[in-house]
Amino acid sequence: MSEPSKKPDPNKKEYIPGDDGFTRWRNTFNLLLGRLSDEGVAQYIKKRDDRFEVEDCRRCEKHRDWLLQYSPIVRFMRQKINALGSDVHNRNIRCRRCYTWQGGGFDPTYGILLCANRMHTRSQIEDTMAHEMIHAYDHLRFKMEWKNNLRHAACTEIRASALSGECRWTEEFFQKFNFKLMQQHQECVRRRAALSVMARPDCKDDVHAAKVVNEVWDSCYPDTRPFDEIYR
Repeated sequence: MSEPSKKPDPNKKEYIPGDDGFTRWRNTFNLLLGRLSDEGVAQYIKKRDDRFEVEDCRRCEKHRDWLLQYSPIVRFMRQKINALGSDVHNRNIRCRRCYTWQGGGFDPTYGILLCANRMHTRSQIEDTMAHEMIHAYDHLRFKMEWKNNLRHAACTEIRASALSGECRWTEEFFQKFNFKLMQQHQECVRRRAALSVMARPDCKDDVHAAKVVNEVWDSCYPDTRPFDEIYR
């Protein structure tokens, strides 16, 4: 017997088609007030990404190039990757529109992906570049098995979240409203690593992801290579 379909919320509004200023304002107003349905929110985001795709990519590329030249953590990671016989640069760090909720990604063949429509500040792009560059370093240094080894995936996700700066206290406090003073960094790293592992095809569910993260935690979280300690 099939499950009953979910009834639409009568208090929610649908996205209003149209590209004129007034219609955009109405949709934005409904979004800000939480009145749009889930489907309406998805349509709003798609239309926004359609409208600003070129601008988003240009902004992302501008920040990427600046960070390659001036960011201490990006320059440091690039030096360490160079020492392993490879390089990351503006030809294999690509700004693209993404259709899933992610900030970026790493592929041993393709390089680093920056999701231009998901990040809008230089700081966000810096954290994501550092995160993906740690994956690149781990791939070169530790001979990662990306496709069939969830423990390898969990370990590099733990290290990338711990070392990139995305779990620093100020980020969690002001952006995620996590007001804990104790164990905040560890909790953030565990959460982010488990979410990344859960997105992999071999992972069954959130319980499986958390289990794999816990299995490698004691060996991977303290491993700060190539840094002497957690940098940010």
